[in-house]
Amino acid sequence: MSDEALPPSIDWLPSSGPPGSCPLCGAAAGLIQAHGRRWLDCPDCGLISAHPDELPSPEAERARYETHNNDPEDHRYRAFLDRLVSPLAEQLQSGSAGLDYGAGPTPVLAMMMEERGFPTESWDPFFMPDGALLDRQYDFVSCSETVEHFHRPLEAYARLMDRVRPGGWLGVMTEPVPSEIPLSDWWYAKDFTHVSLHRNETFEWIGRRWGWQMERASRTVVLLRRPPEPAATF
Repeated sequence: MSDEALPPSIDWLPSSGPPGSCPLCGAAAGLIQAHGRRWLDCPDCGLISAHPDELPSPEAERARYETHNNDPEDHRYRAFLDRLVSPLAEQLQSGSAGLDYGAGPTPVLAMMMEERGFPTESWDPFFMPDGALLDRQYDFVSCSETVEHFHRPLEAYARLMDRVRPGGWLGVMTEPVPSEIPLSDWWYAKDFTHVSLHRNETFEWIGRRWGWQMERASRTVVLLRRPPEPAATF
């Protein structure tokens, strides 16, 4: 099957859980309205997710992504990605190899990691859907401005965690839900492709769920480290 014929990732398909449950932790969630959409506000993991009936189609999402200007020569875009690249690179050993998950139409983040000496593959459900890349493990996985697009975040995070070797890192960049303004006034929630909005406690829940160490590198960047394998005893 060619890349063009591959279906979108399961991470972009509608949630299979009950309509009123959080698609990350499964808890019963409250219903709120903002920006012409219904949202589920989870009291347990803190995720704010678009109601299943409000999820965009793959065709609409791809059309939206194709409007992005991800120019590798754009210094402002590179500076934006460097918010994740720099703190993630600081954690890596020489020769570490990784995967950029949700790379978009242009693999700029992978280019930047390779410039620092870290070979990086790129995967995207619409633009680079090479399924073989998701059968391997890596020293690190980067996920820049991607997790907010997950329709099925529990399955998506499980897939991401499985791609990281013991002792490796998952680096995530996304805008956290602000506590000081209502969702109806928050610009990030206006984008119809943003359907999984993370609070700070959402990443704390993810760390506890998988037993990974969580570090907040900045307001928008979270690093999660998979525990190393226990040392052999004889």
